Amino acid sequence: MYKWILLLISSGFIVTSFAQEKDTLSGNTAITVFTATKTERALSNVAVPVQIITQKTIQQAGSLRLSDILAEQTGLFMTTGFGTGVSMQGLNPDYTLILIDGEPLIGRTSGVLDLKRITVGNIKQIEIVRGPSSSLYGSEAMAGVINIITDKPRKNSLGISTRYGSFNTADFNLKGAIRTNRINYQGFGNYYRTDGFSIRPNSRERSIAPIDRFTHQHNIGYRFSDRTNLSLNIRHNIETIKNNITVINNGNLINSVGVEKNKDLNATLQLAHKVNERLKNTTRLYGTQFNSTQELISDNGVPYLDAFKQQFARIENQTDLTLNEKLEFNIGGGYIHETANSTRYDNSTSIKTNRIGYAFLQSEWKASNKLIFIGGARYDHNELFAAAFSPKLALQYKINNRFSLKASIGRGFKAPDFRQLYLNFTNTAAGSYSVFGTVEAQKIINELNRLGQISSLEPSFYQLSNLQPEFSTGLNLGISFQNEQWQITTNLFRNNIENLIDSRLVAYKTGGAQIFSYLNVKNAFTQGIETDIKFRHNQYWSFSAGYQFLLTGDQSEINAINDGKVFTRDQNGFSRRLNRSEYVGLPNRSKHMANLKMQYDHQSYFANARAIYRSKWATLDTDGNGIFNTNDAFAQGFLQLNMATGKSFNNGLSIQTGIDNLLNYTDVINLPTLPGRIFYLTLSYNFLNKNPK
Repeated sequence: MYKWILLLISSGFIVTSFAQEKDTLSGNTAITVFTATKTERALSNVAVPVQIITQKTIQQAGSLRLSDILAEQTGLFMTTGFGTGVSMQGLNPDYTLILIDGEPLIGRTSGVLDLKRITVGNIKQIEIVRGPSSSLYGSEAMAGVINIITDKPRKNSLGISTRYGSFNTADFNLKGAIRTNRINYQGFGNYYRTDGFSIRPNSRERSIAPIDRFTHQHNIGYRFSDRTNLSLNIRHNIETIKNNITVINNGNLINSVGVEKNKDLNATLQLAHKVNERLKNTTRLYGTQFNSTQELISDNGVPYLDAFKQQFARIENQTDLTLNEKLEFNIGGGYIHETANSTRYDNSTSIKTNRIGYAFLQSEWKASNKLIFIGGARYDHNELFAAAFSPKLALQYKINNRFSLKASIGRGFKAPDFRQLYLNFTNTAAGSYSVFGTVEAQKIINELNRLGQISSLEPSFYQLSNLQPEFSTGLNLGISFQNEQWQITTNLFRNNIENLIDSRLVAYKTGGAQIFSYLNVKNAFTQGIETDIKFRHNQYWSFSAGYQFLLTGDQSEINAINDGKVFTRDQNGFSRRLNRSEYVGLPNRSKHMANLKMQYDHQSYFANARAIYRSKWATLDTDGNGIFNTNDAFAQGFLQLNMATGKSFNNGLSIQTGIDNLLNYTDVINLPTLPGRIFYLTLSYNFLNKNPK
């Protein structure tokens, strides 16, 4: 894979320009988005729920990593298991596709892609599309898509920035751009390090371990003519994490120390040719590789090695055709070759392979000046399981210059990943439990049973079969209002998930250790309402607020409660039937989430205060009935307050300072990665800012 990517580096250049922005409430006609339709569209003409986070918003929030800025957005919350993931519309991080410049990132752990891997220092804007998007993007886009559009300046530039803050956290950026008549180059480098922290008293283990990260990205482009561009984009991320891990095994504390190293390499080669004003063709070749190794040694000298390698290669062609002023088509297809091998599979040298061929079609029909329809579908033929067909239909109706309505319904899917298919892992440091992927589970367990190492087989063992894709049907209904001062959007959503893959206990070993595997077992749903409000009081003061109300559940659990088959215990410890009103749905979801921002801008000075609220959420099934209800354990709701202020000078110097988590809120058990109060100072300097001749 590295040789393949290096071949790309030696054979192409990059040139793209994604978005323009106008920082006013009435400037949506000037903002263009790419992700919602896989073509550039004015934000005001997009029929699906889309949110834009601008470069200015990111910088003034003092964000360092992608998770920092996403945590302040309506309806998004960050999960903390297996890295920092993002949950959208109440769905797990597994179901949100993360893109950089339209290309997917790989290297998930238990379905979570760690957003801390992504720096924000060179981001132009972030585009968030809510609702199933598999009709364009295929697997993993059941909840939606987050696309990071990197900055590609239109003029020569060179700048640096440095930040220092609590926990000896330092962040350095260097970026520049050179533009000539035909050749363009943009370069970016970021170095991040922290000592990490722990909010657990007297603990050796740190919630955030000491980390060193280095990211560099290069964009080179060559313009053959006004109609033809060749482009190359290369990104490389390296991180080293110092581990100090404590586990409890049969009541004994076992400490292990070591190092985890992760490497992420991406390269995209793109050729775009505009045949005429009505016909454009784009061919993209993308390759990425993720390597992760973790080496530990325990206090008693027992070594541990965990290695994972994933490769992903894709070729795709897309043709955009405008038949007339009212009708447009986007037609495309591609081929994916994906491999993975790991010490957690049956053999670390055994390479698991999957191949996918796909085709998609999308059409936009402007029925009138007020009404727009967008319809599309994608067909994925997967080598490892049944094919998937993902249609979508959306419409927008502009009532007048201020009010508009949006509606969309779509089908999303997520393919079983390599972990769910091939995992062969036994954790000897934590009770020797085992997790087996479905491809090998029955064979391994039957062999252990033949050897007399199985004490019992659970009912779920007899349900083991080939995993099917998870499917979702998503409905979004929205209304928006906008004038010179106000911008209000409200979106109702409902997601029905079928064939949800879940881990289940399938057997017990003779020593009492548990064996788990994966089954298509659940039909779940999430539904709610999201509202965003922006108000510009005058040229200096602006305010914004967001709120999400969320309900979730598993239909089989609700049916069991309604049938009187689920019990809990009363305050005296006696068993009683669980009432439907006591059911809280899926764990780790808050019913209420909100944010509030107050911003002051005056020429070269700004200041802001930003509040994030999350209500309580279920964490532990304490009554043991397997269903989360009001009698179980909950994490307490909390309020986080962040503040920042900054000043720019005429000589190119900028200074910014801020405080995150001003109220110093911590929760050792449920929010171990949320530190106490954090202070920081940032200095930036632009050396040159010339227009090319």
